[in-house]
Amino acid sequence: MKFVKMHGAGNDYVYLDLFRNDFTGDPSALAARVSDRHFGIGSDGLIIIMPSGRADARMRMFNADGSESAMCGNGLRCLAKYVLDEGLRPGPELTVEAGGKIISVTAERGADGLVASVNVDMGVPQLQPVDIPAIDLGGEPVIARELEFRAAVDAARDLPLRHKVTLVSMGNPHCVIFIDDAAHFPADRVGPIIEHDRHFPERCNVHFVEQLAEDALRVRTWERGSGETLACGSGASAVSVAFGLTQGWRRPVRMQLAGGELMLHWQENDHVMMRGPAVLVYRGEIDL
Repeated sequence: MKFVKMHGAGNDYVYLDLFRNDFTGDPSALAARVSDRHFGIGSDGLIIIMPSGRADARMRMFNADGSESAMCGNGLRCLAKYVLDEGLRPGPELTVEAGGKIISVTAERGADGLVASVNVDMGVPQLQPVDIPAIDLGGEPVIARELEFRAAVDAARDLPLRHKVTLVSMGNPHCVIFIDDAAHFPADRVGPIIEHDRHFPERCNVHFVEQLAEDALRVRTWERGSGETLACGSGASAVSVAFGLTQGWRRPVRMQLAGGELMLHWQENDHVMMRGPAVLVYRGEIDL
């Protein structure tokens, strides 16, 4: 089967086009196989581009460990680029079915006529613990609430595991933590502890955020099922909401991620708008 590899701010996925190909195998097993950076293609996961009876296209997204996720903002931007550049739909506006929702996107083309960046309406955040989902935290939104996370092994108990956290769902669960120095924080060790904490029955994406300026943030992300990634679009959306809730900031904010920059705006109508790049890395063919 032919595939393309694409990335949005370094968040890279293998894409299968089921508009023009057939696939009847197990997508979870395939995701784990192709995502392996030593013995596979190498990616943060697998995204399947499919026809939809409700929208211009449908997205199914699988993490590197094979688990399926409802939303991926960076992946969705790349899906839009593929659909438009391949002429599957005319654009520049598209609707995409993902996680049972219909998401609106608008593409911007570069000088070569190909899609260079995409604006995505990431929708309205959910804040109630039941919607995250999170358990044993009461019924009120968790906003800058101090929680202590439990390490599973004694060797990890020297890590900073007590934090003020804000929980946001953007169709998938996010835990946002503001810290002083994101670059030197042990995100690769603290992230998996929080991801698997008892409060999160479906696990959780974790974001460590440093404020650089009034309108600029640095974000490091630990994604459930994939580990530390260079960017996370739904996570950046959740961070913009957490920033608004804790700092009162409801204007556009620049987010510096390890793989590039995203622009986020939690608007007064509660919708989160995201703008960022979409890049084709290469095309290939895999023997299934």
